[in-house]
Amino acid sequence: MKNLILLIRAIIAKRRMIWDLAKADFRKRFVGSYFGIIWMFVQPLVTVLIYAVIFGPYGFKSAPPVPNTSYVIWLIPGLVPWFYFSESMTQLTGILQEYNYLVKKVVFPVELLLIIKLVSCFFVHFCFVIIMLIAYLISGRMPMPTWIQILYYSLCASVLALGIGYFTSAVNVFFKDMQTIVGIAIQFGIWLCPIMYDETLFTSRAPWVGTVLKINPFYYIVAGYRDSMLTGHWFFERPGLSLYFWAVSLCLLFIGLAFFKRVRPHFSDVL
Repeated sequence: MKNLILLIRAIIAKRRMIWDLAKADFRKRFVGSYFGIIWMFVQPLVTVLIYAVIFGPYGFKSAPPVPNTSYVIWLIPGLVPWFYFSESMTQLTGILQEYNYLVKKVVFPVELLLIIKLVSCFFVHFCFVIIMLIAYLISGRMPMPTWIQILYYSLCASVLALGIGYFTSAVNVFFKDMQTIVGIAIQFGIWLCPIMYDETLFTSRAPWVGTVLKINPFYYIVAGYRDSMLTGHWFFERPGLSLYFWAVSLCLLFIGLAFFKRVRPHFSDVL
């Protein structure tokens, strides 16, 4: 708890520095690229297009659980938070190697590097949220008050990624294969949440599958995005799932941050 309080104080005290370095990090990704930020959107948009063709009117014609909703409109709120989470996990895991020159400076608060990278990733996520809102308006869906909840569920995804990221980034300093393991886990993890498919596809045959899916804390985020964008349900309508998510996410954050702090003195020796 003490480590988390110190982290929050550091974020508040260094908020200007975090904002400036996050913007610099965001711009740095596209230096030397002719198409710049466009490349960040190519893979996600191609992924949506592929599934739209496969499960759309010219494919298997998958019927989403929400009435009067196309598969693509149902799919997007599941993919948008996943793209943010997976991008954040990839970037956070390798952050200490990327900024090793700052890690070696004793006076620099190394734990803030992950906050800086997370803010940089959020810039891209914000663009995707705007694209999602535009897609919904074009499809004829009227804005709902619950759309504002996207900010809350984005915070949830950020806290979850940060908690895991503190652990994976610290391990990656000593065990370089961690970044590869995270990449494989991300590829596998997208199928552990009902993002591409409706959970009733399995729960109708085996009810226990629904309980297993909900053990994954990211289930809460995917369900929350769809609640916000499609059904108009508020987060407090899932009290049990909300309490479970925050209990797990905060535990991961406490453990990850404590481990990061514990091994931090050895970073400069290895890097």
